Amino acid sequence: APKRGTHAAAGRPAEAPAPGRRGEAAPGRGSSGIVRGQSGIVRGQSGIVRGQSGIVRGQPAAAAAPAQAPAAAGRAAAPAKPRFAPVVANAPAGDKVLQLRGPTLLKDLAEMMGIRPNRLIADLMQLNVLVSINQRVDIEKAGKIAEKYGYSVEMERTRRSATRKPAIRRLDAEDDIPEDQPEDLKPRPPVVTFLGHVDHGKTSLMDHIRQTKVAAGEAGGITQHIGAYSVELAGRKITFLDTPGHAAFSAMRARGANLTDIAVIIIAADDGIMPQTREVIKQAQQAEVQIMVAINKCDLPAAKPDRVRQQLQAEGLTPEEWGGDLIVCEVSAMTGKGVDHLLEMILLQADMLELQSNPDRRADGYVIEAQLELGLGPTATLLVASGTLKMGDVVLIGEHFGRLRGLMDDRGRKVLAAGPATAVRVMGLSGVPEAGAEFRVMVNEKRARELAEKFAQERKDAELSAASRTVTMDTLLDKLNEQKKKQLSVIVKGDTQGSVEAIIDSLRDIRSRKISLEVVNTGIGNVNTNDVQRAAASDALLLGFQVGMDTGVAALARHDKVRVHTFRIIYELFDYVKQSMLDLLDPEYSEAVKGHAQIRAIFDIGRKGRVAGCQLLDGLIATRFRVRVKRAREVVFDGRISSLQHFQEEVPEVSDMQECGIFFEGFEAFAEGDVVECYAMEELDRSL
Repeated sequence: APKRGTHAAAGRPAEAPAPGRRGEAAPGRGSSGIVRGQSGIVRGQSGIVRGQSGIVRGQPAAAAAPAQAPAAAGRAAAPAKPRFAPVVANAPAGDKVLQLRGPTLLKDLAEMMGIRPNRLIADLMQLNVLVSINQRVDIEKAGKIAEKYGYSVEMERTRRSATRKPAIRRLDAEDDIPEDQPEDLKPRPPVVTFLGHVDHGKTSLMDHIRQTKVAAGEAGGITQHIGAYSVELAGRKITFLDTPGHAAFSAMRARGANLTDIAVIIIAADDGIMPQTREVIKQAQQAEVQIMVAINKCDLPAAKPDRVRQQLQAEGLTPEEWGGDLIVCEVSAMTGKGVDHLLEMILLQADMLELQSNPDRRADGYVIEAQLELGLGPTATLLVASGTLKMGDVVLIGEHFGRLRGLMDDRGRKVLAAGPATAVRVMGLSGVPEAGAEFRVMVNEKRARELAEKFAQERKDAELSAASRTVTMDTLLDKLNEQKKKQLSVIVKGDTQGSVEAIIDSLRDIRSRKISLEVVNTGIGNVNTNDVQRAAASDALLLGFQVGMDTGVAALARHDKVRVHTFRIIYELFDYVKQSMLDLLDPEYSEAVKGHAQIRAIFDIGRKGRVAGCQLLDGLIATRFRVRVKRAREVVFDGRISSLQHFQEEVPEVSDMQECGIFFEGFEAFAEGDVVECYAMEELDRSL
């Protein structure tokens, strides 16, 4: 019996090629009809199959027409190059199974089954699938077509070992920073916050510690936004957070207390404990931070440190000198007396707290301040709580992210890394984050972008859901009442995010039943033309705090009749907003009676009309006021005086029980005995 795979049938003599035919077969090959190195060309009713060996399984090669063998032998001079890359593994003969690795090109599928591609296209059209010859067919559709022609489809990956399962990692596996192990913790510097009443010397004391004059550039001597500074004492570092003391910055002070380890309450020796001092003590106690007290201005003649200690005792804070646990230091920011002792006590308190963190991991912490700076874009001051923040790290802060392209310390020097309890200003964020927000370093920038977009979408959804709350009768009545109110719209631009937040919180504290205040928009940076256009569209007042105006803003504001005002002192901003709200209110008047007169005689003066001769009963009668004529307590006229005469002279007013003649404006139907009452409408002081 002949071997399988030969093109010559058993017992069939080999035919010699026709004389003169191109590409005659080599001697010895034509007798056997076996072409080595290629599978040959099999032409039959099933179509043309090229370049594949054993594509049609279960049929011996002898099934081909015998007349085609010489042609195959004649073309065997050059090995045929496969037209397509093999996409199916070989299977034993007789096994009509197509092993696919996924969606397959239609032309490859046709060659696997030995069918013309146009027939497969027609079959797919019956399945409502339009596919060209160079497009892929999915596994499901390929299985239906193969079943029609007696084939079955099998995915090649199903033959893999069940024990070789790929390791699947969660998408958020590296989102959170792993917890620190006790053996990884190392001592870190303390974070100290100076808190206290306005003008009690917090910034001056910080100036003396840093040996710089920060307060010289502060308007009105008040710290306008939070700052972070680091100092070294005896080789140990202390990080200070300087928070403003004005009441408008209560939110920033609360944030500063939450970011700190030790809160130093600054109290002036001459003023003692003030209302804001009590407030910051309460905030520090709520934040559960260690409290220390520094009695400042001890160099003044009016200083009374013992009185301050008595006030502290009344607040429940007992000094160490009186048997308590509160450290109290007497200092003077002007002379420097007691400052070194204060720093030593801070380090001692830090040793007692045993502050530790892990510097050898990804950093996380909080945003102290954020702003939009010209030439730098969004910048933020970050306080590293744990880990080490490095140049090039990918940082995620809420809905903002970015790869850090610059780190600067409190003195403006560029640094490559920042360890725990260190504050640095960073650049490279996608936007201005909120002050007080948490940040963490991500491993993957793509994942940081996804999370930032997710947070932004969640915030938008929350705003939309809050705006589309269920309308009840109470909310409807409240809305109707609000529509009756007048409204002042404002747009606030500030130098830092923290300042803008504090201003907005203080503006919302302005309560009024007559007028409502709406903050249309807020922003960081100078006032620009977009702000003016937005203010013109919403009829809003444009306010700037510690910022300037870009070129062309003033001219555009005059053209659009937009009021733009910038301020450096926060008191002035609040006073201006309150006055603007009062100006929108309608004036209210009250009636004030000025005097009475009685008509005693009537004189007819021809063309001039009738004159009422009157005798004053009390007060005065003046042409600048209105008058009403009463007859038996009934008002018969309410108007103005056209002329007032005393004897032969025309006068503006008459008083002291004198006689006078009155010409009423458009009224002559008076009679003797009528009473003339003179009154004025006086405008009342407006109030919110």
